[in-house]
Amino acid sequence: MAASAEHVRALVEAHATGDDRAFYSVALQVAAGEARKGHTKAAAQLRDYVDGARRTRVRRLEAVGPPPTDGELAGMLNHGEPEFGLDQMTLAPDVRANLDRVLVEQRQRGRLAQFGFSPVHRLLLTGPPGTGKSLTASALAYELDLPLYTIRLDGLISRFMGETASKLRLVFDAVERTRAVYLFDEFDALGAERIAGNDVGEARRILNSFLLFLDEVQPHSLVIAATNHASILDRALFRRFDLVVRYDRPSAGEALEILRRRLKVMDTAGVVWSHFDCATDGLSHAELVAAAESAAKQAILGGKNVIDPAVLDKALIQRSTARGA
Repeated sequence: MAASAEHVRALVEAHATGDDRAFYSVALQVAAGEARKGHTKAAAQLRDYVDGARRTRVRRLEAVGPPPTDGELAGMLNHGEPEFGLDQMTLAPDVRANLDRVLVEQRQRGRLAQFGFSPVHRLLLTGPPGTGKSLTASALAYELDLPLYTIRLDGLISRFMGETASKLRLVFDAVERTRAVYLFDEFDALGAERIAGNDVGEARRILNSFLLFLDEVQPHSLVIAATNHASILDRALFRRFDLVVRYDRPSAGEALEILRRRLKVMDTAGVVWSHFDCATDGLSHAELVAAAESAAKQAILGGKNVIDPAVLDKALIQRSTARGA
């Protein structure tokens, strides 16, 4: 059986990018070509192979789609709709480089598999509140064209204390079954529960179960854990992740870029951005966005679309005062 150079190129490309649908489509094109040449036996064998591979694939991993929204998973997975990619975020260069690496490896997971390697698929995001960790999970889902599901561990633990480990098993079954981005938010709840001492034995069982499930997770889904309090996490957790990405409050330049991005629909011609260097010091991504939105809404409700620098400065000062800066 011989395939054209174009078919071979397309097969290699589909395999390298992990595009099973394209791979099977090209293989069936080759089978059809063989049938036209009178090589009916070879064509039938190839079609049977494709059908068998598809059935195996479906049994191992369902098509991209939502996990069950009823039954025991109800209330544990929150489905989100990613709305923007990494280019719409203001990220420190090292953070952006790490996230770009994740995207490249995920998009080339088929090629990595040829050599026995798996792409980065278990991420731990650490840093102060409001620095963009949860937004990053959404942006990665957008870039990979995957659904986003959020699991708040603090709620899961408090709601199902005594059976949390079994509930985690259900969540990780969904991770295995349905390719998506899964965000375990408030991840420090695992460490906090251990330290609190309310039920050390139960907390240890939850942590050990999570580590076991994380070790077993397959690389077709992206599992992301986010924490504001990395210092209280068990050291064993860090070793289980393929990549730890550390976030910090924006630098002066990054803070001004965040303000510019959020106010791009407004007239900011009268704003001298460098005058706000001190006002943005120490504010998080979320606090900067909130200040920008406050200034924008005041202008809009006043019947104009022009940002008043004094109003923006006041909004930033209020945010700094609110956090005790």
